[in-house]
Amino acid sequence: MIKNFVEELKWRGMVQDIMPGTEELLNKQMVAGYIGFDPTADSLGIGNMVPVMMLLHFQKAGHKPIALVGGATGMVGDPSGKSAERNLLDEATLNYNVACQKKQLEKFLDFNCGANSAEIVNNYDWFKEFTLLEFIRDIGKHISVNYMMAKDSVKNRLEKGMSFTEFSYQLIQGYDFYYLWKNKNIQLQMGGSDQWGNILTGTELIRRKSGGEAFALTTPLIKKADGTKFGKTETGNIWLDKTKTSPYKFYQFWLNASDEDAKTYIRIFTLFTKEEIEKLEAEHNTAPHLRVLQKALAKDITIRVHSEEDYNAATEASEILFGKGTAESLQKLSEEDFLSVFEGVEQFEIPKSELETGIDIINFITEKTNIFPSKGEARKMIQGGGVSINKTKVESVDMKVTMEHLINNKYILVQKGKKNYYLIKVS
Repeated sequence: MIKNFVEELKWRGMVQDIMPGTEELLNKQMVAGYIGFDPTADSLGIGNMVPVMMLLHFQKAGHKPIALVGGATGMVGDPSGKSAERNLLDEATLNYNVACQKKQLEKFLDFNCGANSAEIVNNYDWFKEFTLLEFIRDIGKHISVNYMMAKDSVKNRLEKGMSFTEFSYQLIQGYDFYYLWKNKNIQLQMGGSDQWGNILTGTELIRRKSGGEAFALTTPLIKKADGTKFGKTETGNIWLDKTKTSPYKFYQFWLNASDEDAKTYIRIFTLFTKEEIEKLEAEHNTAPHLRVLQKALAKDITIRVHSEEDYNAATEASEILFGKGTAESLQKLSEEDFLSVFEGVEQFEIPKSELETGIDIINFITEKTNIFPSKGEARKMIQGGGVSINKTKVESVDMKVTMEHLINNKYILVQKGKKNYYLIKVS
């Protein structure tokens, strides 16, 4: 059953350019289409999630999605949207990165569902035996230098300079499309709007070399409402690999989206229907402070990229700052997540040797850390139930802080009142 793929993308805000005839072809029959992925890292980032979601919608519409992992093109480097030439990677590193990205793609696409099962192809497989002389004779003669110079990805770099390696990139990507069209009957290439010129080079090569017809479709490049780059934070990229970006930080990225960005993201990165999204938006608009949109978005995407268990752990960690965490939930946090949760809170440091004999709680929160300016105020606050150590209320002014209170063997968390946290690092 073929569904209207282009219509689905349009209401989600995921269509930038589309070649005439593309929608008609897709509504008439099952089509094989592909998107290329750059293997310069051993993980996909959330910037790659747009093409991944495109392939997912493509498959759900009844078509056959192909993910091309650029083992060959990764050795060259795509100049599109880049201001400088990239460092080139060796073959062993590229092969490792390709294998890691394959595992991530398998979380989204169905590779075993019959005729429209997803496939992963690696352009190194058809380039490794291709000699330079064969390439310039069989491919280069079909595309003029004038045609290549007119592309934005080339024009934008001419003033700063561009190597022949990067200049040749669009020919290499064009040949990918030609090869897949000829050998795998792939009629459509998709990608971000910065790829439009490279994709058209492929359709042109197919037309000039074989008199064939192929099609193209691109999505807009996502920018945040404040104009900053999507997928980047002050600490760098947001990765799909949990060892690079913890599920807690991943969840927080989506949870902290502005209302305007959340309306964009929930259409692009979830599989919610139009009706479900409009219902969530209406609910959000009646009480924006509850962040209904952000919570629905963060939940859906964290479970899909990681797991329900990771999502539950992330929400539990998020609740710690709002008074709902427990001593047990603190102990369960990894050190990275623990420090992420309490990023920015005031910190103190004390030597571990002092904890071995124990420190009186009053002394601990006054002289040792200056959390309270006086012992009298500290005593009064404890007696009023306003001091907690590691989310457990201090019941007595005679309590001692000992090694047993350490979290991750090096931290103690003090809470004064409802909202004031202090992190004590024991060294």
